[in-house]
Amino acid sequence: MIDLDLTEEQRILEQTVREWGAREVAPHIKELDRQHRFDKNFLVQMADMGLLGCSVPTEYGGAGMDYISLGIISEELEYVDTSLRVIMSVHAGLNCLTLLTWGTEDQKQRYLVPQAQGKKIATYGLTDPAAGSDVRGIQTVAVKKGNKYAISGEKMWISLADVADNFLVFAWTDMEKKKQRDTSGISAFIVERGFKGFSSGSLKEKWGILAGNTGYFKMDEVEVPAENLVGREGEGFKIAMFALD
Repeated sequence: MIDLDLTEEQRILEQTVREWGAREVAPHIKELDRQHRFDKNFLVQMADMGLLGCSVPTEYGGAGMDYISLGIISEELEYVDTSLRVIMSVHAGLNCLTLLTWGTEDQKQRYLVPQAQGKKIATYGLTDPAAGSDVRGIQTVAVKKGNKYAISGEKMWISLADVADNFLVFAWTDMEKKKQRDTSGISAFIVERGFKGFSSGSLKEKWGILAGNTGYFKMDEVEVPAENLVGREGEGFKIAMFALD
């Protein structure tokens, strides 16, 4: 028979996150909602608790928890406010777990380790302003120039857009396949906020997730080292769908 009961460790985790949310978040969330303001201090506290790298192995700076634990954390954070669960979805899930699976050892050491430790915050950049869930419709492009890629385009509706340090970005690298809307021409890259030509902004007066940071970022000929290509050229769509699944 399959044992569906939570382990003692999982119960302790559940109670720990629940008590933290009740103590540190619940008393302030209504005012944060009214102000449409994201409190970055929550990220610091979540990092201290080991939540931001919960399901990343300890060898890469994480807590080495299982996926049930990730679900428990997300459930408890969602109960307090959905903006906190969003952090787990984009930082711990869409970005960190994707790098864990698809990243090179060098990428894991340079990006995954500090992200799992909460020293760097990460997010996921798939949606273009006019593309929405139609990945074939994205217009962001990456042109290889020597040992770098020049990426130009804009991403919209990005959680943590104005907060994150690192971005998992999807762009066309094959212009002929772009014309044919063939997704095998899309590739994935790690882009740092500090790269020249990168800028971001927050969306104001949203209808929901008011205490969360949601925004956009723009890339104007942002030069990205070739070693920041995640997977191989043309695997971006596969990587994007893996992340979302």
